[in-house]
Amino acid sequence: MTIIITGTSSGIGFVLAEYFGKKGHQVYGLSRKHTESPYFRSIPTDVTDNTAVQNAIAEVLKTESRIDVLINNAGMGMVGAVEDSTKEDILKLFNLNLVGSVQMMSAVLPKMREHKFGKIINISSIGSEMGLPFRGFYSASKSALDKVTEAMRYEVYPWNIDVCSLHLGDIKTNIAENRVKTQVSEPYKRVFDKVYALMNSHVGDGTEPLEVATYAENLLNKKKWKAHYYFGKFGQKIGVPLKWILPQGTYENLMKKYNKLD
Repeated sequence: MTIIITGTSSGIGFVLAEYFGKKGHQVYGLSRKHTESPYFRSIPTDVTDNTAVQNAIAEVLKTESRIDVLINNAGMGMVGAVEDSTKEDILKLFNLNLVGSVQMMSAVLPKMREHKFGKIINISSIGSEMGLPFRGFYSASKSALDKVTEAMRYEVYPWNIDVCSLHLGDIKTNIAENRVKTQVSEPYKRVFDKVYALMNSHVGDGTEPLEVATYAENLLNKKKWKAHYYFGKFGQKIGVPLKWILPQGTYENLMKKYNKLD
């Protein structure tokens, strides 16, 4: 298959690109930095720049006659109190996590429609299902992408194109180094420092990226997709159904304990 993956300069994206390249697929990695790998072709692309996205897809189509799979992996984290977040911080986050993914989908859909086949995986987060303390805008940006994914499923199914959100728990990557960290004001500083340390320890103890790649491969082999898939450690995945069934106050108390806010 011809597979396009965004955010392949490091972390999950790099592991995905090499994994599928080793399996014999034609893999194109789009990220801002050129990445050397014998297993996939790197095309430097800022996915928030629609002209750059269109040029990258045109470059792929110089060699390939079709695009079978898009994995929208490019994204960024953001931590800090809602009160302290600036308009610039929020727009930067949504521009990458939401708009960049939409621009990528819009660029590949014409070719997928032409061949009446396509699969799009939007990498989301288990945290998109709930507002996480000091990660409110990150949760919101991924939740917005989830809702766009749900809407697109109705719009593109006549052409045998399928779209899903893959919600990840903590994965062992260098995401902590790349997060946007807003200025934290004095009222929040003590509790934020505690939550932030816990957040980073969860990443350090997270699932290996290679396990995400094997899960994605199994997903691509399925004939029918659900709208949402959840991958991560049990203690994180269980937070989703608990939110559906527990009273809000009870759920919030559990989240306070989990995040050591109590």
